[in-house]
Parts: sequence; C-alpha cells; structure tokens
Amino acid sequence: MDVKIKVTLNFSVSDSSLEDALAEYDELTVEGLIKEIMDKSVACDEIRVSVDEGPNTLEAFDQLNT
Repeated sequence: MDVKIKVTLNFSVSDSSLEDALAEYDELTVEGLIKEIMDKSVACDEIRVSVDEGPNTLEAFDQLNT
C-alpha cells in the first residue's frame, strides 16, 4: 500500500549558499534541489515540490539583489 504524505517546509539559507547551490548546476531550481535531497534521503515513488514564496531560480534570486 502506498502512503501519501503532504508537508509544508520553511527554511532560511544565506544568500551566498543559495547562489552557490543554484549556480553549481545548470538550470537547477529550489524545487529541484529539494526534490533531489528528498529522493536521495528516502526512496520515494513520487515527489512534487513547489515554491510558494521566495526565489526559485538563480535569475529570480539575482532580481532580488538588484
């Protein structure tokens, strides 16, 4: 039997850490980063992640700093 779990996750990250993480991988988003972390930690069949607030891409991050 599959079990579906829905959570809300809030976290803070320093500007430089977020920029470094997003810049290291081409086209990586915060959604993709969280999905990769979860998938590596726990074998999941389906992971859906959505950013409701805050930058999701390096471009969005850069726009906040201008």
